[in-house]
Amino acid sequence: MSGGASIGQMPENRERVTAWAMVMPALAITLAFALYPVVQSLLLSLRRQFLGVPALGDTFVGLENFLLLAQDPVARDAFLRTLGFVLCSTILEVGLGIGIALVLHEHFRGRGWVRAAALIPWAIPTVVASQMWRYIFNDQFGLANLVLYGDEVARYHPWLASPTWAFVIIIFADVWKTASFAGLLVLAGLQVIPDDLYDAAKIDGANAWQRFWHITLPLLKPALLLALLFRTMDAFRVFDLVFVMTQGGPGDATQVLQFYGYKTLFTEGRIGYGTAISVSVFLAIFSLSLVYLRLVGSGLLGKDAR
Repeated sequence: MSGGASIGQMPENRERVTAWAMVMPALAITLAFALYPVVQSLLLSLRRQFLGVPALGDTFVGLENFLLLAQDPVARDAFLRTLGFVLCSTILEVGLGIGIALVLHEHFRGRGWVRAAALIPWAIPTVVASQMWRYIFNDQFGLANLVLYGDEVARYHPWLASPTWAFVIIIFADVWKTASFAGLLVLAGLQVIPDDLYDAAKIDGANAWQRFWHITLPLLKPALLLALLFRTMDAFRVFDLVFVMTQGGPGDATQVLQFYGYKTLFTEGRIGYGTAISVSVFLAIFSLSLVYLRLVGSGLLGKDAR
């Protein structure tokens, strides 16, 4: 029996070795390019180190950088501004994404072309899109002023020099660029809803709104959770839009936490403190993801139905 068992275990061992051999390259790449930078960032955030000034030393300071960050009023304002950006952009993008997905899910002539066209904003590199919106809202030759005021040059508005308008325009640019991506995720969820449910609802006399509210929306929850997760994480680390369009200005009106971390790291050369800001952004995104999964994900995993 023992001999038969050992003979039977040999193929299993070979399969296990083969499986590990196939997984190891991907695992090694993940550890090298994903886990190692995270660990190195965590270690750097615990040190006091200045870029290009080795004479000031490299000292382990524990959580001092995080304590300083908690007392930094500029960081606090940047964090609140980032939260505002995340809240506004995510709600608008997912809401518009649902609308885009519902349109793209319908059957009409040229639907393939419309689907391809809807993804063009998302396919454009963010830096290029940022430059485009910067020129559109330029105070001298921008398209926005030309459309609104025509030849009345004296009425041209310096949009990006206004703290409120600059923040709104950055949100608008982000929504324009990524709402179609949220729509693509929602469209994937729409395509797995059986048509039989809609046919049965029509027989029962349900109108279009009732079918959307009682069938489409509940069954779209997995796709909506995915869209919320992706958009929240992406919005929280917004950087290139701010960098290209406003450089955080006017004043600090559009300075988000990631841009503040960049300035701290590369302009002021405070490696430890700047890394602590980046680590804080990572922890905030991780916490938000857990909240999403806790509030919405439990229902999606079928716990309520059991």
